[in-house]
Amino acid sequence: MHSEISLLFSIFISFIKFASSQNDFFDEELMLKPLPSNHVYAYFQFTTVWETTKDINTFQHSHLFPRGLGEIISRHNVDELHLTLTRGLWNYQKWGYPYHDAGPGAEISTWFHKDVDNVDDEWKGLTNALAGLFCASLNFVNPANSMSPEFTFRPTGVIDHNVSSSHLRYSSLPREIVCTENLTPFKKLLPCNSKKGLSTLLNSAYIHNTNYHSIGIHFRVICSNTMCTKTSLELRQSVSLIYDTMTDVSQDWSIRKFFGLGIKEACPLATLSNVYIDISSNVTNQIYELVPSPTAKIVSLRGGQLNEIAVYDIRSHSITGIFNIGVVYNTKPTAGLNYPSVLYANRYVIGYGQERGSLVTKIYNNYWKTLDIVLLESIPWYLLVYLHSVTITCGSKNIIPLAQRYLPGKERKSPYYLELILRLPPHSVTKFSIEMDYSFLKWQEYPPDANHGFYMGPAIITALLPIARNYTALPLDGSTITSSFNASREGYIVQMRTESLLISLPTPDFSMPYNVICLACTAVALAFGPLHNITTKRLVLKRVEMDWKKEFLSSLFRKIMKPKKKPE
Repeated sequence: MHSEISLLFSIFISFIKFASSQNDFFDEELMLKPLPSNHVYAYFQFTTVWETTKDINTFQHSHLFPRGLGEIISRHNVDELHLTLTRGLWNYQKWGYPYHDAGPGAEISTWFHKDVDNVDDEWKGLTNALAGLFCASLNFVNPANSMSPEFTFRPTGVIDHNVSSSHLRYSSLPREIVCTENLTPFKKLLPCNSKKGLSTLLNSAYIHNTNYHSIGIHFRVICSNTMCTKTSLELRQSVSLIYDTMTDVSQDWSIRKFFGLGIKEACPLATLSNVYIDISSNVTNQIYELVPSPTAKIVSLRGGQLNEIAVYDIRSHSITGIFNIGVVYNTKPTAGLNYPSVLYANRYVIGYGQERGSLVTKIYNNYWKTLDIVLLESIPWYLLVYLHSVTITCGSKNIIPLAQRYLPGKERKSPYYLELILRLPPHSVTKFSIEMDYSFLKWQEYPPDANHGFYMGPAIITALLPIARNYTALPLDGSTITSSFNASREGYIVQMRTESLLISLPTPDFSMPYNVICLACTAVALAFGPLHNITTKRLVLKRVEMDWKKEFLSSLFRKIMKPKKKPE
């Protein structure tokens, strides 16, 4: 039976290869990066590129590109889509910056086509369709928690017209729980599903047991040539994981230990199938060894810091069967070099009681120059904020925003939108605070666990860090290799999310109606029973006739049969 299934799968793969006619390309990559805090960052990236000459809004004859997602994008006229489902909080201060930043819970941002007249209707239809596709609660996205930021989000793909924030929608659901029901449809979008390639490592029992895990869907239009006369559709599916190695005494780690099994073979439909390991911390100290040896190395120059990345080609290593990539420490691992993050932030609420408080966001700039950032604050409508109470200070100095956008919230219709462009002094801590009041909601608007509180989405900070990044491929055998991680630019945009906050609103005593109902029912039951019996029943005396002869004989018989007492 197993051989028949494998044969059918091979025939299906051959058919897909023949039908694609070199118009679809699929790459699968895995990056493993040891972190100074005894953690390991695992990042999966599955990239599908469709070089189609037809209308990009028709997905009836797609090959490697998932048709289910393509039809949703086509039906709702989407130019660019970013969806993430995350559990945990990324520690920017210790772990640096991820390849794709995501806030806790569910986050979605979409650019719609310029010809869309009613963006809100398309936004509602898109979120409901994605909720069914990924088994997530995206159907709770509505105008009351959606907004259109002007500075924070810009298109990352090719847009043939002037972009306007009126065709952008962004929303977050920080309370959304990420589980296996989201991972299964995510893997079904891959050309090889979870049968072949790196997707076989995505085992829910090992993924959901990490300190941090996030899955993402990123769709955009990219250029097919240098002149950008042709365009292609790109779909990037990403998985970010953080593993803790402190639980093991030796702190040795491997792919088999992280994911429960080794790498069997590459996906037959993939043009690139590589595993990368960042060995920058091991270049000078030689504190660990890689088993087996890599096929190539990439030398990375990032901001004057030299990084080395070992490359494993899955096709060349999987010839002998299932193989495992492991790191064996020669000496006891130390904390290593911890380069402080250039920019990071935290957020919290101050005050006491359930009537009013203040929202505080602290932004840390460790760079030796000033940095310009964009701060986006999305505040729910049930937290009444006051714009005049905004204070931005750096020590004893007040900071004046370079630009400001503000839209007051409307009850049950739209959130409060505040976007600021700030210039942070070098080596400084900038504090942003705003006062707010807590609303008393209707009793139907409270969740089942009303006393748990309400979640508030994170603030988003966007900055262009002035650090050069340039990757150069240096294979061990003298040949040249390429990867989708290659980039060369003077600076790069970084987005980071703060913590999602738990707000305690004024909550009525929902146990009081229960007590009232119990007391009323008990009183009615005790009072109704006797009154009903008295008013509906008649007391009638019943005459009892006794047969004296029968009673006399019965009494005489008992006296005769009564045993006599023996004399003492």
